[in-house]
Amino acid sequence: MKIMLYSLVATVLLAVVGVSLFLQHPKFGRLPNGEHLAAIQASPNYVDGEFRNQLDTPLFTEQQSMAFVLIENRRTTSDRVRPDAALPVEDPGFDTLDSQQDMVIWLGHSSYYVQLAGQRLLIDPVFSEAASPVSFINKAFVGTTVFSAAEMPPIDHLLITHDHWDHLDYSSVLSLKPKVGQVACGLGVGSYFRQWGYEPAKVVEGDWYDSVELSNEVTLHFIPARHYSGRALKRNQTLWVGIVLETPKRRLLFSGDSGYGPHFADIARRFGDFDLVVLDQGQYDQRWAYIHMTPEDAAKAAEELGAKALMPAHVGRFALARHAWDEPFQRMAAASAGRGYRLLTPLPGEAVHLSELDTRLFRNWW
Repeated sequence: MKIMLYSLVATVLLAVVGVSLFLQHPKFGRLPNGEHLAAIQASPNYVDGEFRNQLDTPLFTEQQSMAFVLIENRRTTSDRVRPDAALPVEDPGFDTLDSQQDMVIWLGHSSYYVQLAGQRLLIDPVFSEAASPVSFINKAFVGTTVFSAAEMPPIDHLLITHDHWDHLDYSSVLSLKPKVGQVACGLGVGSYFRQWGYEPAKVVEGDWYDSVELSNEVTLHFIPARHYSGRALKRNQTLWVGIVLETPKRRLLFSGDSGYGPHFADIARRFGDFDLVVLDQGQYDQRWAYIHMTPEDAAKAAEELGAKALMPAHVGRFALARHAWDEPFQRMAAASAGRGYRLLTPLPGEAVHLSELDTRLFRNWW
């Protein structure tokens, strides 16, 4: 009996040591500390040791643990949560693009390449085959890992909405480092980039409604999102943001991950109408209704934002929720019928020229 007890204790200790060592890997990043943390603590959105949403936002709508939700997912997930065949992808020919043409290219999930007023921007690039700290969890759909850091042109500004694995990918940002002129992210997220070897002078952080002049013509505004942050065991030590990109001619919005809330109406009051909004709507579940939008939520938010065009986000590459992989596209198409905006559904890699938002047609490729 003693031998069995000693074996059990030894096994538990080895597991604890193994997990502790694993969490020391640099991909988990370093949280803010020292003077950096002191500056963050001055934010009005940092309360009692963590960042807070503008209104009460529980992680789950019911009293459930993350472990329980993960176990339940394995038991009740749709048998069509992943596509049966490789998804179609278009080659944009990054090396041939005219940098003076304003465009948005969806790279899958929540990753976007943007050209605006002569600036090249990359938003939440994830080129890895899995959106997790281990390779066998949250694997990308077949055919969707065709883009890489190697084929990207020089990037003037790398924009990160928050630190979750499907938005901030360690290997992708390491590979991009020689090509990136500046990183712009929410408060605290810069700690990861400094640890990963980015020059501190190239990393700019902001609070909700802070602005950064990216060039003489392009201004970045950090906007609120209704979500949370964390790459390991401790949550909400870095700020989650959405992004507004504004020029004298155009105004674009990328929501990042966000549940529906009054912040969309507030954003509209502050900025006015938008030419294009790119909204989270593809990994929804009634159990986490506060932190992600359904397609119907996104359609309502797009109208509140005065959007001329809407493009879906957080869809088409990873299965983080239990619904069928193509259900978000179907529901968004239905929810957008008769609305005051145009729904844009490009293929991954298909260039959306901002001068053609009123006329360009897209097929229901899914």
